Amino acid sequence: MAQNRAPATPKDPGSNSQDGKALVVCFGEMLIDFVPTVNGVSLAEAPAFKKAPGGAPANVAVGVSRLGGSSAFIGKLGDDEFGHMLDDILKQNSVDNSGVRFDAYARTALAFVTLRSDGEREFLFFRHPSADMLLKESELEINTLKKAKVFHYGSISLISEPCRSAHIAALKVVKTSGGILSYDPNLRLALWPSAEAAKEGIMSIWDQADVIKISEDEIVFLTGGDDPHDDNVVLKKLFHPNLKLLVVTEGSHGCRYYTKVKSIRLNASTLDLMRSL
Repeated sequence: MAQNRAPATPKDPGSNSQDGKALVVCFGEMLIDFVPTVNGVSLAEAPAFKKAPGGAPANVAVGVSRLGGSSAFIGKLGDDEFGHMLDDILKQNSVDNSGVRFDAYARTALAFVTLRSDGEREFLFFRHPSADMLLKESELEINTLKKAKVFHYGSISLISEPCRSAHIAALKVVKTSGGILSYDPNLRLALWPSAEAAKEGIMSIWDQADVIKISEDEIVFLTGGDDPHDDNVVLKKLFHPNLKLLVVTEGSHGCRYYTKVKSIRLNASTLDLMRSL
């Protein structure tokens, strides 16, 4: 995300009913990424870092708004300079921020991230705990959740309490209100107590999702090492009966998606063409 829009008044949670756009509500972490000022180095080798807004759910909220949709973000930030900067970015991008809460005693989450010359990503997180981990069920913006046509979330908010309970409560509100549940596991093993805890946590809400986006690496992790390119692996181990759509991302090669009746592969050139239309 980048601060490249003029400031705008945050949207009212009910604006989707006024402008005819379906409201996409994104839940979870919003943080500051620090990335090296040069490419292809490890964190230790980086001569300097530049800050950038991050957090997968918040990125989706901004992306939806930039594409002309209606979006909201629900999460918690530190009552600090970084937290207020991130909140301003939501407003500048016309994302409804009525569900954002601030914590006076915990800092906004920070992450140092780099793409090394060997192609591997390297992460170093500062969350001990960070404000996003401390969102309480009582702090949820219920009216916004009830208006969500799509509720998008990851798994990081499931790692610890009280945010886990807030996440589960939000799922129930949206499901009861008829919204679509969209799940991006966004595996970050370094944040979980163990690999076993990560798998258990991610799968604990798997069967509730209507839409799931998953990477090939995440397929390998969740299936215990099975071939991520095998359609039978995906359909037998990851496609649950209530799922409407499962998307598998394949990096520069494109993606493939599965429904109850078909599976289709889209290469990168096809995706580029679709984005240009």
